[in-house]
Formats: sequence, C-alpha cells, structure tokens
Amino acid sequence: MSPITIYWIVFITIFITVFCVDFYVTDHRKGTLSVKTALKWTGLWISISLLFGVSLYFFFPQNPGVDPEVSKTSSVMFVKFIAGYLTEYSLSVDNLFVFIMIFSLMGVSEENQPHLLKLGILISIVLRILFIVAGMELVQRFEWIIYIFGLILLWTAYKMAFTKEEDQVNPTSNILYRFASKLFPIDPNPHAKQFIHKIDGKRHITNSFLVLLVLGSTDVLFAVDSIPAIIGVIHEGSRDVLTHSEENFLAITSNVFAVMGLISLFFALKGIMKMFRYLKIGVSFILFFIGAKMLLTAIPAVDRFFASHSWVSLTVILGSLLLSIVFSVLIPERKDENVEDENVENLNEKNEEIEAPQE
Repeated sequence: MSPITIYWIVFITIFITVFCVDFYVTDHRKGTLSVKTALKWTGLWISISLLFGVSLYFFFPQNPGVDPEVSKTSSVMFVKFIAGYLTEYSLSVDNLFVFIMIFSLMGVSEENQPHLLKLGILISIVLRILFIVAGMELVQRFEWIIYIFGLILLWTAYKMAFTKEEDQVNPTSNILYRFASKLFPIDPNPHAKQFIHKIDGKRHITNSFLVLLVLGSTDVLFAVDSIPAIIGVIHEGSRDVLTHSEENFLAITSNVFAVMGLISLFFALKGIMKMFRYLKIGVSFILFFIGAKMLLTAIPAVDRFFASHSWVSLTVILGSLLLSIVFSVLIPERKDENVEDENVENLNEKNEEIEAPQE
C-alpha cells in the first residue's frame, strides 16, 4: 500500500470521526454551546489538523527521483498543507460571518441554526472537492490557467476589502430564494424544522428550506473564491517535487480540515466577533499576495525564488492572520464601526417582510 493511500485512509477516518462527534455534541447538548465550550472544541479540531500536518513532516517518505539535498518531500508536504490550511481556515471564518448574518436576516431560531449549518457545511465540502479536482486538472492540462486564477484572486481581494458584509448578503435578492418563493407558497411558521410539508392539502416550503437554498448558493460563491487560492498555494514550486495525486491530496485535505469543527467555531464567533474586526483585511491581503504571486511566476527569477523558498508564502499568510487579530484586539473600536453591529441587532425587524407567506 502506497504512503499516499495510507494517508487518505487516515484522513477519511479522522474526518468521519470528527464530523460525527461535532454533530453529536451540537445535537445532544441542552441549549446552545457557550463561547468558552465552543472555543475548547474549536481548539481541539485545530490541534488535530495541525498534528496531521506535522505527521506529514515526520512520516511522509521521500519521492523517488527527487534529491533530498535539493528538496525534501516531507518538508514541502508539511509547508504546503499548513499554508493551505491557514488560507482556507481564514476564508472559512469569514464565510461564517456571512452565515451568521443570513441566519439573523432570515430569523432562524437558535434551535434550528446547528441543523442548517451542518447541511451548509456538507454542501460546502462537496462543492470544494469537486472544484478542487476540476481546478487542479485544468492547471495540469493548461498551465496558463494559473494566470486566470491569479486575476480572479486579485478581484476577490479587492471585493473583500472594499465591500461591506451587509451589502453582500441580501436573501430576498437571491435567485434561488426568489424562484422558490414564487413557485411555492411559504409556511407562515418561520421556525418549522422540516423543509416541505402540507397545509390544508397544499405543499408549502418552509423558511428552513429557503435558508438552505441561500446557504447553498452562497457556498458556490465561496468555492469559486477559495479554490484558486488553494491551487495557488499548493501548485507553487511543487512541479518537480510532488506528484499530481499528492497535490490533489494536499488541496483536498487542507480544505476539508479547514471546515472541520466549523459548527463549534460558529458558536464561538457569535460571542467574539469583535476580535476579528480586521480579519477581512488580513484575508484580502493574503488573497492579493497569492494572486500577485501567481501572475509574477511568469518571470523565471520570481518562479525560482518561490519554488525554493516555500516558507515565504507560509510566513506571509501566518503573519497577516496574526496581525489582523492583534490589530482587532489592540485598536479601540470607533463609533462608526459600531454601525454594522447595530444593523445586525436590528435585522430581525425585517423578518416579517422576508418571512411573509406568498400565495
């Protein structure tokens, strides 16, 4: 059995175990998770992910034909995994902020949020895996695609840095939301758990169904934004060091590990959102850096530099995330920055309009 096959088995086992435990904890706990408890669970999932990356460094064998004096396979695997994990985790945190706003806008009760969040995360995992496989295959076949991905990342970085979160989230303007609400009558009970049921012999869709549609379509947009980033991180400098299957393995595992434990993180973020006020800026800089680097690799000297110094990318990614959190903690919140928080608190006032049944 090849090393990559063994690692696939280990990864799948860890993922299924973590996901089942995370689901069980959120389903069988009375009330919602406290911030303290949620942070403990989040710390556990992050530790498991990092240990998986460390195992690559110590146990992944050297690829035949690659001079260990020039490039050590296990070191490259470790650096790529950690860089990819941090990039995708930061994007996942930003995505959770959007989920929180969607739940608030659409009046989702605390009881229904974990159930819908699980489904949203599952959709996200499936979409990311499909997009990664397709994207990596395109890069293998058409090397110039990497420059298109670079441009996509530059645009995403600009959009993330200069677009307010509340401007990005408007469930009633979502195409799937509008189509479904016109096609079917909506159940007047906004807190119904099931997606479709009959009222007086007529099928009605529930608010939960509409929320799932919005989450699913939002996941598609997130996948389009994040996949070029992970491809840029993994593909850099690995052409003659890692095999195509190893690149796919790193891209998929770092991505899926990044969304593991998001249910616990969701409850933690609801209580510590102010600690991540500048995360958006940090993530947008990371995307800008990766996108610019993908374009600049057209210059041979730049390509050689990043290929032989993969730690540079990891340092920039880690440094950007740490600085964004440090600035969020140290810099006092200005009054005009409270506007968004006030808007979120008042979002429920709009629920009657959103949840109104349409015959």
